[in-house]
Amino acid sequence: MSDKQQDVLAILKLYELRRDEKMRAARKWFITEFRPNSAMDIVQLLVSGAEASANFRMITSYWDMAASFVLNGGIDEKLFLGANTEHVAIYCKLQPFLAELRQIINEDDYLIHLEKLVSKIPNVDERLEKRRQLFERWAESEGKR
Repeated sequence: MSDKQQDVLAILKLYELRRDEKMRAARKWFITEFRPNSAMDIVQLLVSGAEASANFRMITSYWDMAASFVLNGGIDEKLFLGANTEHVAIYCKLQPFLAELRQIINEDDYLIHLEKLVSKIPNVDERLEKRRQLFERWAESEGKR
């Protein structure tokens, strides 16, 4: 089996893991309900012990792990970035608060793999802004229901 074929199988395995029932619920929560306004919102969530805390930790650790695989050569970067965009959405929600969050929890490398991988994407700032606008539209339409 070629390296590319192994990379494809690894990406498919990551996709399969995303289909787990708990992971699906956590992903849905993160995208549709998680709306932090500050780093302290995230800290309070983390220490709450609530299901939302578990969802947050599941999603962020999953995507940081996947990014680590890519950054360390375990999965081809071009293939991974071509097959995934959810990690961009995850980072997009966290990016405005990440530096302060790292200070508060005293972990300079918290979600560093995710940040490094997303930062490598061409025109990343523009893509993040478009994603934020999309999240705003979703939040507005949900408020009208």
